[in-house]
Amino acid sequence: MLLSALFAGETASSGGPRDFGARKHGVQTSAAGAVAAFRARVEAVLSKSDAARAYWGIFIVDADTGETLYQLNSDHYFAPASNAKVFTTALALAMLGPNYRIRTTLESKSELRSDGHLGGDLVLVGRGDPDISNRKFPYSGRSEREGPAEEPLAEMADRAVSKGLREVDGDVVGDDSYFPYDPYPAGWTVGDIFFKFGAPVSAIDFNDNIVSVEVQPGTRMGEPALVLTEPRAAVDTMSYEISTGPAGSESEFAVVRQPGAKFILLRGTIPLNASPVKLDLSMTEPAETSALALKQLLEARGVKITGRARAEHAPPPESTPSGEPVIPHASAPSSPEPASATVLVEHVSQPLSEIVRVTNKESQNLHAELLLRAVGRERTGVGSTAAGLQVERAFLKAAGIADGDVLLSDGSGLSPGDLMTPRAMVTLLRYAAMQPWSRDFISSLPVAGVDGTLQYRMNKTAATGRIEAKTGEIEHTRALSGYATTMHGERVVFAIFYNNNPRSGAGTSASVDAIADVMVETLGAPPSKKKR
Repeated sequence: MLLSALFAGETASSGGPRDFGARKHGVQTSAAGAVAAFRARVEAVLSKSDAARAYWGIFIVDADTGETLYQLNSDHYFAPASNAKVFTTALALAMLGPNYRIRTTLESKSELRSDGHLGGDLVLVGRGDPDISNRKFPYSGRSEREGPAEEPLAEMADRAVSKGLREVDGDVVGDDSYFPYDPYPAGWTVGDIFFKFGAPVSAIDFNDNIVSVEVQPGTRMGEPALVLTEPRAAVDTMSYEISTGPAGSESEFAVVRQPGAKFILLRGTIPLNASPVKLDLSMTEPAETSALALKQLLEARGVKITGRARAEHAPPPESTPSGEPVIPHASAPSSPEPASATVLVEHVSQPLSEIVRVTNKESQNLHAELLLRAVGRERTGVGSTAAGLQVERAFLKAAGIADGDVLLSDGSGLSPGDLMTPRAMVTLLRYAAMQPWSRDFISSLPVAGVDGTLQYRMNKTAATGRIEAKTGEIEHTRALSGYATTMHGERVVFAIFYNNNPRSGAGTSASVDAIADVMVETLGAPPSKKKR
């Protein structure tokens, strides 16, 4: 049974952390033996060469009582990697509610005349919907896409034409000014921002702000390669220097960082007669690209457009002379939207519960950043990272987390400057399990050996199907935090942080998985002595 069902009915009146010795005599002895066995097996895992050279933080408590079952460096700081999304998604559910939805509109300051003429710009207004994409819903725990990347924009174009739109006497504009223009959170490295996990943050999220690039060889050696992109409108947002190499050679590609508007330069060779090579890169100009894609879609449907495709951005977030962000009081209402626009088409997002599910199951960085900014916008009137983090600090205090135990500079955990303690993570997880939105939160976490980022981890082990937890992985850092049901029926909440991992690549989560598996196999009193 999944933890989302096991936690049903648990209330905020559950007991807080207590000393392990509070257990009754018979159960105490049995449980203490289980913890001793767990400790011995964990020490065996940690004694292996790579694990022994790393820095570990582990905290495991009884889900019902909060009693500590095991701890190692539980009050020390660790980089959480994508475990930061646990905080962001819990914050979003608490502040916005599981049924919160986000509007994206096609609108204009001009009226659409009866002859189909629009005497002004046609504006695509984004408000942070993470899924202007061809992703299939309801989300099944695996990434499934259907149709072209432009599918939602094509649907909006169809609806505009069905309402009589025939001519736009102006530009097609991608307006992402709902959030201040600040595409890359503090701490993200130059190396992050070229690949799909480092896609820029914009109130318009078109195809997860990712460009899928397909490179095909030319017909002769030495000829330029053919480059196709999805979405097609993104083809000119980067530069290419790719040639056709000798048949039978290896494909070689490099992403080069260069100054200027087209700061991604894709260089390399592809052998003559080779199969196409596919790469996923970040969409450097999501508002501009979405405007161009919409313009092309409308023109393909016979709409005459006299202007060009362009973007409108808000100014960057304000800051003081010392560099600190300027944020209104957290109780300030959201700034009003202009009332003069005529809305031609409205696209409404999936409910927040589904957005959170995608964010945690896929560990979607961009979606987490958008949720953090949405919270800031709704609670302070400013959709900035700093505003979202300000609201988050108050939320964490209400959850019982000590000041300074969590230091975050983004919503996704991509920033290497993020820090937190294992105790803070477990405290939040226990708090979340007691809230009205707990079922939506817990069911959003990957399940070991079943789906999401844990689909291929802990397969065919005791942990399969028994762990619902958020993964975390950046260079030299691994993390796994969440809920588990042990083989003895014990419900536990845990955080496992693994920093300064000397290796990278495949297999580096094996020690974390081994500890999780031992936890499921070992902890908990036998059923006949389980506390009532």
